Amino acid sequence: MVASDAVVQSLTGSAGDPARGRAIVADRQKGFCLLCHSGPFPEEPLQGNLAPSLAGAGSRWNEGQLRLRLMDNKRVNPESIMPAYHRIEGLNRVGANWRDRPILSAAEIEDVLAFLMGLKAERAP
Repeated sequence: MVASDAVVQSLTGSAGDPARGRAIVADRQKGFCLLCHSGPFPEEPLQGNLAPSLAGAGSRWNEGQLRLRLMDNKRVNPESIMPAYHRIEGLNRVGANWRDRPILSAAEIEDVLAFLMGLKAERAP
């Protein structure tokens, strides 16, 4: 499943929906992304500054690299504070709501991935 620094194959066998992915990223009760990340969300106040901006994410990483980072960023960066969104084994101090289930389902991972892949860096004119 994991090859080098990527998970190449879709977790569901199909592409995600970028609109659903954006909603997950912006939802502070579902994805929690904006607690640490900022991005192209002008309607969202108080975006995080602990992690890289999500703007341009689709230009910085390929689909497989982003998928692995969403699933379990500690596989790429063991010092990361980003939660493992699609892993349930080997975790410490897991909240009761997330015991024995991932934070995001396979379909939700693919939705967030579809959204992030659409965030390309703007090129100078």
